[in-house]
Amino acid sequence: MNEESNKELVETGKRGRRKKEQIQEEVPAEELQYKFFVDLRHEKEVLDQILKMLKDVNNKPYGREITFKDLAVYAVPKLLQKDLEKIQESSLNEMERVQRLLDEHNEKHKTTLSLGEFLVKKLNI
Repeated sequence: MNEESNKELVETGKRGRRKKEQIQEEVPAEELQYKFFVDLRHEKEVLDQILKMLKDVNNKPYGREITFKDLAVYAVPKLLQKDLEKIQESSLNEMERVQRLLDEHNEKHKTTLSLGEFLVKKLNI
């Protein structure tokens, strides 16, 4: 391939890698992701639980096979705001939790402590 055909592929935006300097456009709500892949190889207990659930729910004489998609479609509407907040909390690593505490402390006490100063104060060092 010559350089002109490479430029055409990049400019059309249909194939190939995008250059870093290309500006990402905001995706309208209508064009959001519709397919999901769930990788559970590191969540052995969850995977076992899901497989057991699917085995139990498919132990029936009639009807089509129940899939993970069916379980997800049924379960997602039952999630409450409290559940979503728990999920958000579990997504934080240790340093993000400390940073959140620092931000809350600074906001509450109207201070501008650095992370080091905050840790010294909290640990009574």
